Amino acid sequence: MSRVRVEIENHIAAVTLTRADKRNALDPEMAEAIVAAGQALCESDIRAVVLSGEGQAFCAGLDVASFAKFAAADPEGLVMPRTHGNTNIFQEVAMVWRRVPVPVIAALHGAVYGAGFQLALGADIRIAQPDARLAVMEMKWGLVPDMGGMALLPGLTRSDVIRRLTYTARPVGAGQALDWGLVTEIADDPLAAAHDLAAEIVGKSPSAIRAAKRLIGLAESGASEGDILMAESREQADLIGKPHQMEQIAANLAGRAPVFKGKA
Repeated sequence: MSRVRVEIENHIAAVTLTRADKRNALDPEMAEAIVAAGQALCESDIRAVVLSGEGQAFCAGLDVASFAKFAAADPEGLVMPRTHGNTNIFQEVAMVWRRVPVPVIAALHGAVYGAGFQLALGADIRIAQPDARLAVMEMKWGLVPDMGGMALLPGLTRSDVIRRLTYTARPVGAGQALDWGLVTEIADDPLAAAHDLAAEIVGKSPSAIRAAKRLIGLAESGASEGDILMAESREQADLIGKPHQMEQIAANLAGRAPVFKGKA
């Protein structure tokens, strides 16, 4: 049974978790499928990604039963190997979306717990339904977040918030998550809002959008001020006068929608 569906239309990749009968709980097969989808999109000419889950929840967390036998037999073998650069397969579930070179928008509803929360953190933007509930759930099982959460949360919220979320495993509502910077906005229909935002992004120069994501990622990485300033200049020099930039200018002057040709 497929765990993830990828549909591409109008330069937007809709990536959907399809294990609705389990509230999209993450098992090994879903982890592999999510990473495979992200890796494939890294090599494509898409311009935006919308990430969502079918059924009652975005992702209710880890399918604990499916991992228990592996963890009990060889916990180090399960999590220590770096299978994808600097990550293991489970960390790559979240981190691959930072590697995808275009904006990734997560549409969140229902439970966004544990593994699902960390998956959502990998997106550039998170749009949540008012009744969505988010949680760092690992402490409930005597564990710590280990799917990229500790790499991603400090870029979004304060240390004391991270500690409260992690130490208690207590779910928070979308309003509180918005106040803490964990979600970007709240919408009654987050999937529709995510697609509307993706369509707006697609209307901008794909070369400039990719350059912007690279610059933001560099800034978040803790690079030096000098390196960031030099990267700004390098990206700008590579954009000025090129076909996508010239088409953006021509479209703006003519009052029409731009038509971008060629890969970014």
